[in-house]
Amino acid sequence: MKTTVSNWSNYPVKDAMLTYWRGENIPTASKNWIARGLGRCYGDASLSDQIFSTVKHNHILAFAPESGMVCCQSGVSLHDLLEVFVPKGWFLPVTPGTKFITVGGALASDIHGKNHHVAGCFGDHVTSCTLILANGERMSCSPTENSEVFNATRGGMGLTGMIDTVTFKLKKIESCYIKQRQIKAKNLDEVLTLFDTYKSYTYSMAWIDCLKGGKNFGRSIMMMGEHATLEELNSNQRKKPLTGKVGRDINMPINLPGFVLNALSVKAFNWLYFHKNVKKVIENTVHYDPFFYPLDSILHWNRMYGKGGFVQYQFVLPINNSEEGLVKIMNRIRQKGWGSFLSVLKLFGKQESLISFPMEGYTLALDFPLKKGLFAFLDELDELVLELGGRIYLTKDARMKAATFENSYPHSQEFLSILKKINPDLIIQSDLAKRLSILPS
Repeated sequence: MKTTVSNWSNYPVKDAMLTYWRGENIPTASKNWIARGLGRCYGDASLSDQIFSTVKHNHILAFAPESGMVCCQSGVSLHDLLEVFVPKGWFLPVTPGTKFITVGGALASDIHGKNHHVAGCFGDHVTSCTLILANGERMSCSPTENSEVFNATRGGMGLTGMIDTVTFKLKKIESCYIKQRQIKAKNLDEVLTLFDTYKSYTYSMAWIDCLKGGKNFGRSIMMMGEHATLEELNSNQRKKPLTGKVGRDINMPINLPGFVLNALSVKAFNWLYFHKNVKKVIENTVHYDPFFYPLDSILHWNRMYGKGGFVQYQFVLPINNSEEGLVKIMNRIRQKGWGSFLSVLKLFGKQESLISFPMEGYTLALDFPLKKGLFAFLDELDELVLELGGRIYLTKDARMKAATFENSYPHSQEFLSILKKINPDLIIQSDLAKRLSILPS
C-alpha cells in the first residue's frame, strides 16, 4: 500500500510503498527496497521507495535453556524477548535505550548499550543469521561462514539483504532488578574521572548538562548498575524476583508547540534534573525498566519536539581526543544556546569492525528540534568530529554529507566492495545509502 512513512524523529517524511513481509521470498522485480522494523531509527536508514516491514515476521523459533541461545525471526522485538525470557532468568546481552526495536534492526545497526566497554555490540553476541539477498538467494552467515557478508551485515544498515533469522546468546540473571548507583559530578572533568574510576561496572552512562558554563561546565549525573542477585533484594522483591511490576506508562497525546523548546526551558529542565538528586551519591535497587528504558514509559515522547520533528546527533571521539573534543563541541553548543533535554554520555570499549559505529572513546548523543540553521550548525560540529578522528552514528543520522561518512568510516570502500558482489544491480537501496553515496548511483 502507498503510505507516508517517517521514523522516530519524524524527519524526514517519505511517501513509499509499504508491504508487510512474513518470510516469503522478496519479489525480484522490486527495486529500491529496504527492510524496516519498528521505525525507531532516527533518520532515513529504513526509508526507500519500497519498504518491507518485518513486524509480522515475529516468531521465536528455538531456545536452549542450558546455554541461553535463542533463534528468532527478525521482526521479534526486544520487548517481546524480555517478556518471555526475563521470567526464565535471562536478559539481553546488549540493549539500547529503547526495547521497542526489532532483532533485525539491532543487528543491522549493531546496537550498543550502557555496557559496550565490557560487552561490545549486539553483533558480538550473534552466532549466526540468515539473509535473503538481492537476487532472492538465502544465505547463512556467521563469524566463520560467509564471514565477509556477516561482518558487512553488522552495522550495515540493512543493505546486505533482508535479515530473516538471528541466533544469539542471552545473559543469565537472578532477578529483574538492577543495583543502581548515581553520583553527581560538578563538571566534565569530574564525570570523566568517575567513568575511569567505575569502569569495572557492567553498565554506566551519564546525563550531562551541555548549557552550563563556568566552573560547573558539563555538570552531570553518573549512573551505574549491576544485575542484582537474590541476596541483594529486599523481602518484597524476593517474592517475585523475576516478575517485578513497574508503574503505568504515560502518554504524550499531542505534538508540543515549537516555542516550548528554547534555551530557557532547556536550562530550567537541566537545573531541575541535576538538583532532583538531593544527595551526591544515591544507591538503590530498581526494576530494569526505569534503568534501561526510562523514556519507554512516556509513550510517543518524540512528540515533545513538535510536529516538525527533531534530529538526534550522536558522535564518538577516540579516547585520546575525547576530553578535548567534548570541551570544544559542548562549548559550541553552549555558545549557540541550542541545548538538548536528553544529552547522554557513554564510554565505549575497544572495537575493530567493518562498518559499526563504536570505537574506543566517549560518545555523546543530543536531540535538537528542527529549526532554521540547524543543519549548517551540525555541519560545523561534523568538521570538529572529523578533525578529532571521530564519526557520526548512521542509525541516528538524517543529514550528514557523503564526504563526512567516507572520511570517518575507514572501511567504507571495503564495505562497498562487498555490497557490489551481493547487490550488483542496486536493488537494495535506502534513502540513507543514496544520501551518503554508500552505493554508486
